[in-house]
Amino acid sequence: MELKREKGKMSTRMLTKVGVLSAIAFILMLIEFPLWFAPPFLKMDLSEVPALMGAFALGPVAGVLIELIKNILNVAIEGTSTGGVGELANFVVGSIFVYTAGYIYHKNKNIKNAIIGMIAGTIAMTIAMAVANYYVMIPFYAKLFGMPLDKIVAMGSAVNKYVVDFKSLIIYAVVPFNILKGVIVTSITFLLYKKVSPILHK
Repeated sequence: MELKREKGKMSTRMLTKVGVLSAIAFILMLIEFPLWFAPPFLKMDLSEVPALMGAFALGPVAGVLIELIKNILNVAIEGTSTGGVGELANFVVGSIFVYTAGYIYHKNKNIKNAIIGMIAGTIAMTIAMAVANYYVMIPFYAKLFGMPLDKIVAMGSAVNKYVVDFKSLIIYAVVPFNILKGVIVTSITFLLYKKVSPILHK
């Protein structure tokens, strides 16, 4: 009986932490900015930082849950200008990143594994989003809004001279965007996690 009560408390505490981290992630999701080499529909935000911290402290599934909740909050409160495609992409990219990093870290919790996990997460995210954007996300977005792919490519060409067709848009805009996102989120998490982890582990 005592064990069940303790499990209930643990579960409630975990859900509370997931809720708080999701709210922080949602706020950070609102602070987005374009990058100089990417078309305007690719915007950088730091909402993966709380999700990654959650994946490290509470497990990889918690990280994915934070990604899900922040995107639901974003659609519910802010609405969507992309027919949900942007939010779906954000959820997929964030989930792959935080789950991979969190899974590797939880195999053996040390700094080395945290770094390996974040590097692996960045690589997995970059490859997955290159494939997803090429075959699914961008074509679906174009079809949904009746926009020819050439127009989307032109958005990339306007800011990046290496973008000349759809394939080069993926290679020279989408791929470096996700690599840079992984590096920035990894660096911030690495600097903050040790200070924040005592609160997350209470």
